[in-house]
Amino acid sequence: MGYALLAGAIAAEVVGTTAMKYSEGFTRLWPSVVTVAGYLVAFALLAQTLRTLSVGTAYAIWSGAGTAAIAVIGTMFMGEGLTVAKAGGIALIIAGVVVLNMGGAH
Repeated sequence: MGYALLAGAIAAEVVGTTAMKYSEGFTRLWPSVVTVAGYLVAFALLAQTLRTLSVGTAYAIWSGAGTAAIAVIGTMFMGEGLTVAKAGGIALIIAGVVVLNMGGAH
């Protein structure tokens, strides 16, 4: 159940961050509302996740997966370029989360 809650927290954070881009510095109402709601849901689900997963593991997965997802969304849908360095960074984030989990951090 912890990983399902964590997946929900990641999804909510990604939605909130994506909406933040469209809020234009919190000057547009609905994207701003979606940003705040997304982060409230993300933190609530992350807090529930910490009941069953260690904080190091949960936070590493939440922040790493969210960062990688936002980088991919930016590249695919927001016209951001994909450089070798950016692709390598995404790969390192994913590898770091995998290594942390394989290392018995939970």
